[in-house]
Amino acid sequence: MKKYFFITIAIAALLTSCSKSESQMDRTIFIHDELDAQLPAYTEWGYNAFGAKVNRLYFLSSNSIMPCKTLYKDGMLRFSLSGLYNSSYVGGVQHTEMTLTFCFPLEQIRQYSDLLTLNNKDIELSSPETLVILNKIEYSGQTRYETTDTLTVVGGDLIFRRAQLLNIDNEPNRAILSGTFDFRYLDGDYFPAHFSDGRFDMGINNDNFYAYY
Repeated sequence: MKKYFFITIAIAALLTSCSKSESQMDRTIFIHDELDAQLPAYTEWGYNAFGAKVNRLYFLSSNSIMPCKTLYKDGMLRFSLSGLYNSSYVGGVQHTEMTLTFCFPLEQIRQYSDLLTLNNKDIELSSPETLVILNKIEYSGQTRYETTDTLTVVGGDLIFRRAQLLNIDNEPNRAILSGTFDFRYLDGDYFPAHFSDGRFDMGINNDNFYAYY
């Protein structure tokens, strides 16, 4: 039997002792990881934060970019994480916008509360039914460069460790999806690359959940 989790809280006590509006709940709260302070700690409170190492660099959520979008269409769920990727270049650091999208089959869902079916679900990313898509946008002066690649994943997993429904004043407000990801893939030159130590803690509501039939 599947177990689902529910949180019921009052807005006045939400997350911290200070007053919280719903717009504040949509912001990213970055709690530093104890072992690697450049990554967010793994949490299950809907902090709208994610992070991962890409080889030796970092892919992180940002308050300037909506960190997560979910789309259900044609029996597939697209779970996207969008943020900033810090890539080194001669003379400094370049900030690149990046979106990592996991596409995998899922039983029919119609609303964000149905995402509770992801609780404790392990997605094998090298499965032929699964796609991992990487989109990058780089800016150089007035020029915008965009690339989108479907990655050749050779091993790894996306794990939804916990899916829970957040109720505020006894009304559903959002689903919270928390989990980890770690996978290897072949880059454009067919050398191995690695997303490691990935973790996410996302609040999903009608603003970032879409379903089409």
